[in-house]
Amino acid sequence: MIEALTHTNFSFPSQTSKYVGKVRDVYTIADKYLVMVVTDRISAFDVVLPRGIPYKGQVLNQIAVKFLDATSDIVPNWKISSPDPMVTIGRKAEPLKVEMVIRGYLTGHAWREYKSGKRMLCGVKLPEGMIENQKFDHPIITPTTKADAGHDLDISREEIIAQGIVSEKDYNKIEEYTYELFRRGTEIAAQHGLILVDTKYEFGKIGEQIVLIDEIHTPDSSRYFYAQGYEERLSKGEPQKQLSKEFVRQWLIENNFQGKEGQQVPLMTDELVQQISDRYIELFENITGEKFIRHNTFNLEERIEANVLKALEKIL
Repeated sequence: MIEALTHTNFSFPSQTSKYVGKVRDVYTIADKYLVMVVTDRISAFDVVLPRGIPYKGQVLNQIAVKFLDATSDIVPNWKISSPDPMVTIGRKAEPLKVEMVIRGYLTGHAWREYKSGKRMLCGVKLPEGMIENQKFDHPIITPTTKADAGHDLDISREEIIAQGIVSEKDYNKIEEYTYELFRRGTEIAAQHGLILVDTKYEFGKIGEQIVLIDEIHTPDSSRYFYAQGYEERLSKGEPQKQLSKEFVRQWLIENNFQGKEGQQVPLMTDELVQQISDRYIELFENITGEKFIRHNTFNLEERIEANVLKALEKIL
């Protein structure tokens, strides 16, 4: 039977705290290192859905590791090693309290806002007469505040600096990094017949050094279209063939759930869970150009614990 890892409860040497996010369980070690376990939980509209998705954690972790390595010449990052398919160990940073969302195309949340009549998004003026999934002349950055709980909120560059959330000097730097990372991600996606549509980056500081933290270019943080047929579908007003979590959001919307008060998460059938798992694996293979290796899911917690303990011996 294929298991999904939906929660963990490890006690590692020198562990000082544990943080449970929507998808990740993060263990702080000696106040210097983080053990990030990417579970199979799935969230949408800032709500964790009731069932885990087999192999999702492995997909997210392995894509993030690949792209952290592929962009380390642009910006230093937090990663030290990945001792298990579902785990990354890295340096602890002080997170900057914004998510840098960058969009190359008018889709998803931006399109929903645009369709409702808004022409200003996070302080960025949007041109008139655009259609869904159309490419912007230049990518736009639409930051959000990093909420500890509940919904992240759109915010402008000016508000971030005025409120002292991030200093102007640091914001200018992470803005520069965001454009460069998106350019690199776009180039890599194009090599595999994909379009990197939009994504988000998170940054932190270790001392005075800004580092890239968390995940990068995964289907949870990014949206991809297939390049083949993009123009034809756009001209016909047809939905784009995409690889992202948007299809989960669409399924929820069709079943009257958008994370609003009083709404119930619809029943997730075995068939739906399998479809979501297959889509995550499809994205892994398309974006990396590599065959996905399904690691044994039997006794996942025991496997993870053994691999992490071995890795911690080397750094503690």
